[in-house]
Amino acid sequence: MNQSSPNHTLRRRSLLTLALSSALPLARAQGAGDKPDAARFFRAPQMLGAVLSPNGHRLAMRSIGPQGRVMLTVLQLDTLAPKVVYNSDNADVERVVWVNNDRLAFDLSDRETPQGKIDAGPGLFAVDNDGANLRQLVERQVAWLKDGNDTRQLQPWNTFLLNGSTQRQGDAVMAVRPEAYDGKDMGFFKLLRLDTRNGRAETVDSPLHSVGWWPDAQGNLRVALTRDGEKAALRWKDPASGQWRVLTEFNAYTEDGDLQVRHVGADGRLYVSARRGRDKQAMWLLDPATGAWSAKPLAESPQFDVDAQVLARHDKVLGLRFTIDAEVTQWLDAGMQTLQAQIDKVLPSTVNRLSLPWSGDAPWVLIEAFADIQPTLFFLFNRETRKFTRLGAERPDIEAKQMAAMDMVRIKARDGLEIPAWLSLPPGAEKLDKKSLPMVVLVHGGPFVRAPGWTWDAEVQFLNARGYAVLQPQFRGTLGFGTAHARAGWRQWGKAMQTDVADATRWAIAQGIADPKRIAIAGASYGGYAALMGLVRDADLFRCAVAWVGVTDLDMLHTVNWSDMSDSFKTHGMPTLIGDRVKDAADLKENSPLTHAARIRQPLLLAYGSADRRVPLIHGEAFRKAVQPGNAALEWVVYQDEGHGWRMPANRVDFWNRTAAFLDKHLALR
Repeated sequence: MNQSSPNHTLRRRSLLTLALSSALPLARAQGAGDKPDAARFFRAPQMLGAVLSPNGHRLAMRSIGPQGRVMLTVLQLDTLAPKVVYNSDNADVERVVWVNNDRLAFDLSDRETPQGKIDAGPGLFAVDNDGANLRQLVERQVAWLKDGNDTRQLQPWNTFLLNGSTQRQGDAVMAVRPEAYDGKDMGFFKLLRLDTRNGRAETVDSPLHSVGWWPDAQGNLRVALTRDGEKAALRWKDPASGQWRVLTEFNAYTEDGDLQVRHVGADGRLYVSARRGRDKQAMWLLDPATGAWSAKPLAESPQFDVDAQVLARHDKVLGLRFTIDAEVTQWLDAGMQTLQAQIDKVLPSTVNRLSLPWSGDAPWVLIEAFADIQPTLFFLFNRETRKFTRLGAERPDIEAKQMAAMDMVRIKARDGLEIPAWLSLPPGAEKLDKKSLPMVVLVHGGPFVRAPGWTWDAEVQFLNARGYAVLQPQFRGTLGFGTAHARAGWRQWGKAMQTDVADATRWAIAQGIADPKRIAIAGASYGGYAALMGLVRDADLFRCAVAWVGVTDLDMLHTVNWSDMSDSFKTHGMPTLIGDRVKDAADLKENSPLTHAARIRQPLLLAYGSADRRVPLIHGEAFRKAVQPGNAALEWVVYQDEGHGWRMPANRVDFWNRTAAFLDKHLALR
């Protein structure tokens, strides 16, 4: 496999500083006693993304405009002349796709409004590459678009661009509209082909209860995922007969059918991720007509699941892109292997993500270069002239040499299960007495989600810059490390998942990394739950905790009916993943932080959003009421109108400055 990872070539730090020195501005000097404000790490990114036109003659870019909103700019690559084609003072450009070589489609978001105040959908718009013929296609609210004397009704607000999908030819994009919505779950989706010139939509025939769709390069629907309650199925449409055939059936909440479609090839074969009797996912080729599989995986890893994005031109697949510890690209095309090697030689210590035109022979390659210490940099490379052009940076104010490296370590839990963990030490920590390091154990949310990868993380870097080591255990239940690791977390909230976090912490103490008297546990959502349970289960280990939007009572996951968890998930998913509300009632109560709140004495910072529908505020209010009488060191904050996390930049900065002050107070040298 043509791979690289942070445990191998990406660790050459001195080369990173040398290679990127011309691209990075100098940041404010930071002395030993100079602790940065959160604003330095949590301010808005300046450049958010770019995408080549299908023929590679133009580049669409999303970046911050003069008024602080995300605007859409098109760059003519022969002249490098930019043209702003959409800009607004009250909305941000979100997803962007090329409809064809001359026209783009995009939707909007509002990055400066908290969740509870958002009263508009993403909409959908289209515009020519020169800014002409701007047209709104989908309502953001109930609205009418007037064009001269012609009044035309827009598509309803609940019409969404399908996975950024476009056939890169003609004037239409694929869109999807849920025809049923109960406030928690969507159903009876309608698949549409939406013309971006005249706004008309036609229905694309798909199986009943379809919730996922994969067209071929010509726009013909070939694969659909259906879900009816807990019953899910992957279905393939035979191009000869036009009939749909079931490829696999499975439980939508606890299984994946051991078959996940990622691309329909030009020859009709499917690029899929599957285990096929192994512990780890790998990428395979499957001929749905015959049921024949490739003789061996196209990409695999002994330590990680491989679930890849397929990189293709109009006529062939070029490669596979996936994340193990870091993102890697395995090129199947020899020419692309050579090109990747050439660019990696110039930028040897970053992940260098290459994007090429969909068709034609334009020489341009888009490069997104990033690392654990480097937010994304954007370059153009001309394959004919061999010239690099710097387009911009996600965070031009961040200087790589002042950031902290992330390394993956592997720890044995008390039952022998191997627990991967990310470890980050403050810059210059190698010059200090490692036993003097205060540490924050940062627990991810989910909990049944894929592990974070080797990228720049504002939360981690801010804590490192404040002088804290950061340990991120990828406890059992975390996805990406194989079936055994994932399923070992089922029904283990507060039990083995929690002891994994404690075992990882004790490993850091044994290694001489963490001061055993200065360790905090922190996290959001499930991570907030684990932080609270850490104070309960391991009061001798964690001196204090920071928990935001955290679950406090496992029974409330069932009973708080204004949360956004669907009844179907509560019925068919939660009994297997967390526990049955009736049969496991005693177990759920014993493993709820609320049950034990009155005996928590360690300092605690609790934060919630008043408009959170995933973990409603009642979780925090009930816990606060129980813990406050016996805990004089409780700090409590509610961010008005925020949801499950902080959207408002000012709230992000406020929360992390509060966190820093809290940690400095309670983890100071004694």
